[in-house]
Amino acid sequence: MTADATQETNQPSPSGRERPRWLKGAIIGGIVVVALLVGGPFVYINFIEGDPPAKLSVNSQSTQAASDTAGTTAVSADGAWAVGTGSQAGYRVKEVLFGQATTAVGRTSGVTGKMVVSGTTVESANFTVDMTTVASDQSQRDGQFHGRIMETSKYPTATFTLTKPIDLGSVPAAGVTKTYQATGDLTLHGVTKTVTISLDTQRSGVQIKISGQIPIVFADYNVSNPSFGGIKTEDNGTMEVLLVFTKS
Repeated sequence: MTADATQETNQPSPSGRERPRWLKGAIIGGIVVVALLVGGPFVYINFIEGDPPAKLSVNSQSTQAASDTAGTTAVSADGAWAVGTGSQAGYRVKEVLFGQATTAVGRTSGVTGKMVVSGTTVESANFTVDMTTVASDQSQRDGQFHGRIMETSKYPTATFTLTKPIDLGSVPAAGVTKTYQATGDLTLHGVTKTVTISLDTQRSGVQIKISGQIPIVFADYNVSNPSFGGIKTEDNGTMEVLLVFTKS
């Protein structure tokens, strides 16, 4: 190598001093960390995790197989009914993960309940959710849910009990979906509140399917805000239910 080449290689930076290699490495490392914090969640949410499950409804695929074998001739609605196979309940909460918006969903099939229909009136109804079995697609989220948020070891169930009869008017024909208002007591995290919710109802063969979305403000039920680490949530969420009743 010539002396001129050596002199050119060792020229100082425009500022008069050459940056130490460790400083260059630190700057590059910082840029990589920022890129991971911003780009990592975006890649995970949009390309790895995928879309959250659709809202529970009377047309959910989880009930389709049971409906296919239930027959097309609807039985009389009059009588006692019990929650059966295909029923689900859970939560839906909007999250912001390091600046990226997503939706957290947790569910369980651990749902029991009953309903009594007399003529065209729902005289009584209730359901119970086993909160200890609610699960999402993230074990860390589930740990927070069962621990500090819902304290499921202390409050293992959530319940809803109808407090006012529901006048069905005319009982829906098979395959027809109608919406009714249901007023009752919702007990969640050891706190009971009176709520009125819209319930979509559909008769299918020997089944009656009912779905609903119950808005939940966390503070109303003494529930800790789910935010933790780099995940931020709103102060509210939704409790989803899909009840598949069969004659008992």
